[in-house]
Amino acid sequence: MSSGRTPKHPKTCHERALGLLAVRPRSRRELERRLLQARFDLDEVRDVLARLERVGLVDDRAFARQYAEHRFGARREGRRAVADGLRAAGISTELMEATVAEAPDDEEDRALDLARSRVARLAGLEAAKAFTRLTSLLARRGYAPDVARRAARVALEVPLGDE
Repeated sequence: MSSGRTPKHPKTCHERALGLLAVRPRSRRELERRLLQARFDLDEVRDVLARLERVGLVDDRAFARQYAEHRFGARREGRRAVADGLRAAGISTELMEATVAEAPDDEEDRALDLARSRVARLAGLEAAKAFTRLTSLLARRGYAPDVARRAARVALEVPLGDE
């Protein structure tokens, strides 16, 4: 910086992008949004992102796969919630649909596992209230209403009625 100019940012756009990636994996669109919010120039942001893609540090396909694995696995979310999260991260509709389609076919099992893990917290509640809370949780986690109701009934040991 021998020109005597004060740098526009304490970190360069590249350094900022690497810092964001060090915290957690991010989609290209997420990085672009964050860098533009930090007032970096659009052309500079696109150049940095292109370089990071070339070296494999930004890869939307790998990001989507890793995101889905975590959400389906550790968080036991349903397909809808994972799809919504990928969409919010800026993943293209085509890639989001392909990623969700590759999900394990154990949606009912994941919902039941999640419901069973939460049943103890509902002890002491009236059965109808516990059922409502559990189905609401499952719905928020992206499970279809019928899947949420079945999982809640089984976990709460409520007799299955007509669906």
